[in-house]
Amino acid sequence: MARNMAKGARGLAEGIRARYGGSLPHLALVLCSFALTGYAGLRLLQGDTLGVVIWFVGAALLHDLAFLPLYTVTDRVAQRLLREHRSRDTASRSRPLAGRINYVRVPAFLALLLLLVWYPLVLGRVPGFSTYTGLPAGVFWARWLLITAVLFALSAACLVVALWRARPRRPAVRAARPKDR
Repeated sequence: MARNMAKGARGLAEGIRARYGGSLPHLALVLCSFALTGYAGLRLLQGDTLGVVIWFVGAALLHDLAFLPLYTVTDRVAQRLLREHRSRDTASRSRPLAGRINYVRVPAFLALLLLLVWYPLVLGRVPGFSTYTGLPAGVFWARWLLITAVLFALSAACLVVALWRARPRRPAVRAARPKDR
């Protein structure tokens, strides 16, 4: 009986994988995240529903009409600059361009995301916020710059490690030992 239950559970898991495309724990996590998002959405919309809807629509329009073209053009310019630099450097022709540009994309994305989320504090647009945080209003700009510098430094360190690991290895030269006679 226990064998039949194990076989049935295995069949259920295989059926879920065939239909869903992922494992049973993955499906459970996705469903939990949907439930949490739904709960948060209902709690959010209990207050100013119209204001929240306008904010979401405005954010989507701002992203699609302003930010997406802006960072697409910026990314293309960065790729073109790296491609021109790469054509002058013959040693780097074997390394892919996309791998290198990601070391700029990721910290830039994180820094801009932090700025977007915290811009009222970073740009000093919130008067009297220091009473809530216990910090003077002028520290947020310097801290955002410091976090951005750390993100780019970590990314540069990761790039150095990746380039070091990808370098061609030379075979170790062993000294010939004299044979015992």
